[in-house]
Amino acid sequence: MNFPLNSALSFAAIAFLAGCAVGPDFQPTTPEAPADFAAWHGGSPELIGLQGGSVSGAAPFGWSVFADPVLERLEARALVANNDLKTATLRFAQSRVQSSVVRSQQWPRVDAGAGVPRLRESEDGDFTRLLGALNPANREQLIQVLSEPHYLYQAGFDASWELDLWGRVRRSIESADADAAASQAMLAQVQLSVQAELARHYFQLRSAQRQIRIARADIAAGEETRSLVSARANGGLTTDLDVTRQDAQLADVRSRLPQLLAQEVLESNQITLLVGERPGALAAELAAPPDTAAAPLPDFSLGLPSEVALRRPDVQRAAAQLHAATASVGVAVADLYPRITIGAHFGFESVDASTFGEWGSRKWSIGPSLELPVFDGGRRRATVTVRTLQQQEAAVAWQQTLLKAWHEIDDALSGYAAERQRNVQLAQRERSSRDALQLAGVRYEHGLTDFLVQLDAQRTLLQAQRDYAESSARLAIGLVSISKALALPSQLPADEVRVGTALVR
Repeated sequence: MNFPLNSALSFAAIAFLAGCAVGPDFQPTTPEAPADFAAWHGGSPELIGLQGGSVSGAAPFGWSVFADPVLERLEARALVANNDLKTATLRFAQSRVQSSVVRSQQWPRVDAGAGVPRLRESEDGDFTRLLGALNPANREQLIQVLSEPHYLYQAGFDASWELDLWGRVRRSIESADADAAASQAMLAQVQLSVQAELARHYFQLRSAQRQIRIARADIAAGEETRSLVSARANGGLTTDLDVTRQDAQLADVRSRLPQLLAQEVLESNQITLLVGERPGALAAELAAPPDTAAAPLPDFSLGLPSEVALRRPDVQRAAAQLHAATASVGVAVADLYPRITIGAHFGFESVDASTFGEWGSRKWSIGPSLELPVFDGGRRRATVTVRTLQQQEAAVAWQQTLLKAWHEIDDALSGYAAERQRNVQLAQRERSSRDALQLAGVRYEHGLTDFLVQLDAQRTLLQAQRDYAESSARLAIGLVSISKALALPSQLPADEVRVGTALVR
């Protein structure tokens, strides 16, 4: 459909200035959040210790809270070397590039082309019909000349620009940017998952190593006790039954050692996999450290800021996906309206190379074109319905993700608080069991009690040591769960990520 140039341009300018982006606008909402965690705690406030305590002053924490330089080095190394993280980084880079591709639609498109085709027209083509109407005297000669093979020299520029009257391009850019934001949040989520998984395996490794140390110490102590009991039996101070009982106790302790060694290998391999290394590559770094007192861990008795759930990567990703789905509705609605594209062409065309660049060989065209949807069997309107339903689905997914975040935070805080209380009692149990064993040993050596009392005290201390070592690991892992639920501020900056050695901004 053609329009006079001045009228068409005037119409396009007025429509462009008056145009607006159709479809719904994304309105970010601030979800409901508790004034303190006690209000949204699923059990007794006594467990978490949040009986109305202020939650606004809690400071964020990082991996340094564990006071373990080996763990900090491994976490930093995983951010660079983990292969799952590299994959997520590449996907984030792709989303940014895709956003640039979509953004380019708002600018005019200019193409240059040139060609030197060799042509031959048909002797029975359209031009013969015109010659037949004119009936010139040299008709056959003209047909022969016009149908002779010849070269056609062509070169020129083509430009086109779609007037974004209804915001189709703007909504497409908005959707692409939201997709990039969702990909960035996904990258942060993978970073957080990798770090939390590494920390979990690290503390399980240290727990296995501590239990190996406890088992070996118990084996050595058991062998010493066996020698003492054997000597007393040989001296007639006791019976061989005590020796047999000690042998059974010693065999039980020894039977646990291979399983603990296998667990140490398993956890070590999981760590090396997370940092992109072969099995055994970190043997020196992951060797059992000296048995030193662990750093005190926070108790969160003052609570945490209520906005922590909103900074979780999965919540941010769900919000970005809702934004992208909302913008996609606008793109679909804009397709219901006409499109106006301004096109232009300028170039040279000649059958003679010597006159190709002359001004008389020029050709040009400029003007708008209109694309008006008339009938498509309901495809465009069905697309609007689909995009609207997808937006509603994304809204439900965002609400579910946020609700799940609050549940995970409550679960993590409750589990950590419960294990912290249990750990204090198990520490006291271990100290009391050690004192009881020493007392039972003295009484047995002086003949004031039989060996069963000492053997029972020995078993009690061994179980207390195991339970306390396991609880200490569970306590550290519980803090890791909190860090994951609250999204530790330990990811790379939001505006830069690394792909191997390359930095993507």
